[in-house]
Amino acid sequence: MFDSLSDRLGKIFDGLRGRGALSEADVDAALREIRRALIEADVSLEVVRAFVEQVRDRAIGVEVTRSVTPGQQVVKIVHDELVAVLGEAAVPISLNAVAPVTILMVGLQGSGKTTTTAKIAKRFKDRQNKKVLLASLDTRRPAAMEQLRVLGEQVGVATLPIVAGENPVQIARRAAREGKLGGFDILILDTAGRTHIDEELMAETAEIKAVSNPHEVLLVVDALTGQDAVNLARSFDQRVDITGIVMTRVDGDGRGGAALSMRAATGKPIKLIGTGEKMDALEDFHPSRIADRILGMGDIVSLVERAAEHVSAEDAQKMAKKLKKGSFDLDDLRGQLQQMKKMGGMNGLMSMMPGVGQMKKAMANSNIDEKVFDRQIAIIGSMTKKERAEPDLLNASRRKRIASGAGVEVSEINKLIKQHRQMADMMKKVSKGGMGSLAGMFGGKMGGMMGGMPDLSKMDPKQLEAMARQAGIDPKQLQQGMGAPAQPQLADKLPTDVGALFKSARGLPGLGGAPRFPGLPGLGKKK
Repeated sequence: MFDSLSDRLGKIFDGLRGRGALSEADVDAALREIRRALIEADVSLEVVRAFVEQVRDRAIGVEVTRSVTPGQQVVKIVHDELVAVLGEAAVPISLNAVAPVTILMVGLQGSGKTTTTAKIAKRFKDRQNKKVLLASLDTRRPAAMEQLRVLGEQVGVATLPIVAGENPVQIARRAAREGKLGGFDILILDTAGRTHIDEELMAETAEIKAVSNPHEVLLVVDALTGQDAVNLARSFDQRVDITGIVMTRVDGDGRGGAALSMRAATGKPIKLIGTGEKMDALEDFHPSRIADRILGMGDIVSLVERAAEHVSAEDAQKMAKKLKKGSFDLDDLRGQLQQMKKMGGMNGLMSMMPGVGQMKKAMANSNIDEKVFDRQIAIIGSMTKKERAEPDLLNASRRKRIASGAGVEVSEINKLIKQHRQMADMMKKVSKGGMGSLAGMFGGKMGGMMGGMPDLSKMDPKQLEAMARQAGIDPKQLQQGMGAPAQPQLADKLPTDVGALFKSARGLPGLGGAPRFPGLPGLGKKK
């Protein structure tokens, strides 16, 4: 969703990074481009003005002039302010209330309320082992109640039985009663939507809220809504006092402005984002990680979390043992391909890798087919167990048979076998020579880097002290490895979270103070 904004900002920053010093004119020119990029991304005009004003205050001040790398410092300032716009920290759905904790879902028709309701229920059931009850209060849209019942069955969550003739308020009362009697932990109420905001919708939603007394009121908003998302969020907030926002279709080709505008304009946090049609395609909203993605810095933490969700510890241990032996057969390759598909395919993984903007463009221009994984899995599935374990058995006649069974050309079989052979060779090199052999595979660059590292244990203490001071490390930290009494480790003193690290550095020259924005509920008041 943020691709177009990320591309525009990337080009602006590329022009700044290459300069040794930045004048006020350079900063003004960059800010004009940033303003255009944000407006084109459908960010609300008032948010754009506040954002640019805050970046300007910091970018033409002492922060940048004292910095060794002014261009990089401007990027950091923009990163900090993006985090401020999106919210300083992730805010999960709160369950700190008497069971059953009631969650009211509100929003316009077509925003994905019903599907998101089922996704949230599945999330609580799978991750926290909660007993969830779903209830549809949408008596106007044809088959809306039936849709929620089917989705409830699909995710393994109970739904309130449908009783014809009841109005939404009566259904809400019955759902609350059933939630208590049935011993449910969470009750999620899915309200009716409209194609536009009207008084009837707001009055009905306010009455349902008064009856059900929800602990959370979540506004479901389509990420493709654009600038009107701000008006939508404010209207619902004024009438039903929303506690959070859930954005759907974040995987679409929208311009991302809604996410940057709603939190700043309402002060209410974005809690979850829908990243696909599947029932598990729902993620926590982490402002700092989204800012990293927008600025092309990747999102390694989310990538690791996604891998942990789809790769069991047992599978990882099995693979580690095989790699240690240098063994890698076609069953292993199939497992890797299936895991990659579950984690979002090549594009999904690439979007989280830092510094791959140009590579992503090259991939897009080369029209890489994501379905190639499906074909490769089908090819491996058409082989016998023995052929998968011993790829050398695959002669011409066997390859022809496999191609016929998988419905592909023999050339695709050849490509797959070549790909497997290359990966198997790499595994063997790693198992035999460790990191040294792996480094040699990268054209000797890594190997040269590793080979050029001095042996610290044989160096003169004065040399070590000089190296430490140059790197900005207290020389006393190096004494532990040289027989001196143990000193506190540097890692113990530094925050493990990157956001916390940035905050801890704000008192230093060149790193500025806390962000402030004029006149927007989510960004503090003008001083």
